[in-house]
Amino acid sequence: MNKQASISFDSGLEIGYGSTLARFGQEVKLTGGTHFLLARNGRGKTTLLRTLAGTLKPVSGKFRAEGFVQYLPEDLRFDPEITAAMVFRMLLPKTRLKEALNLADRIELDVKKPYGRLSTGNRRKTSLIVAEYSVKSDRGNILLLDEPFSGLDAFARQAFEEIWKESNDEVLRLVSCHPDYDSMEMPSALMIEGKLARHLSENGQTWSGLKNLMN
Repeated sequence: MNKQASISFDSGLEIGYGSTLARFGQEVKLTGGTHFLLARNGRGKTTLLRTLAGTLKPVSGKFRAEGFVQYLPEDLRFDPEITAAMVFRMLLPKTRLKEALNLADRIELDVKKPYGRLSTGNRRKTSLIVAEYSVKSDRGNILLLDEPFSGLDAFARQAFEEIWKESNDEVLRLVSCHPDYDSMEMPSALMIEGKLARHLSENGQTWSGLKNLMN
């Protein structure tokens, strides 16, 4: 089975809700590693992730996603009465449960507290742990992450970024985010400028150099 994940966007692919929010003017192919999805609010970041996840049809054109696809929306919620530990036991492979609980302990997520009583940041930790420890070892994986660091403290964010670096070869992550510091490295960025989507890739590329391109 192919363990290389990829997403290919055809030239002319248009996304939106009936009318076009964004269009790809040329072919783009993403492979394993972390790719940041950047745009101003309302310009199509979530729309693109939903299209790739298959919950929304393109306005026109085609794309191809090769790999096991998971979509983590910003507003994902679990039953408020169950604990994070119960969520992990229900959704994660038994072979990954210990790793997940160890990470939860390291980033100070109380897995015994009912989900409904967790803070926004701790709910986000729960969702991210589920996504990261659900990846398949026998195939390529695609994680579509919508504002994954919303509400997270710097320590937890660093812990997940370390996981990303360790699994760059096996997992393709497309990460919608609002960067919070200029020096944040973004060697691969899928940017929506106005209504045009394009891929910008360069070693040493940072948020400081990209943000002025957004319109």
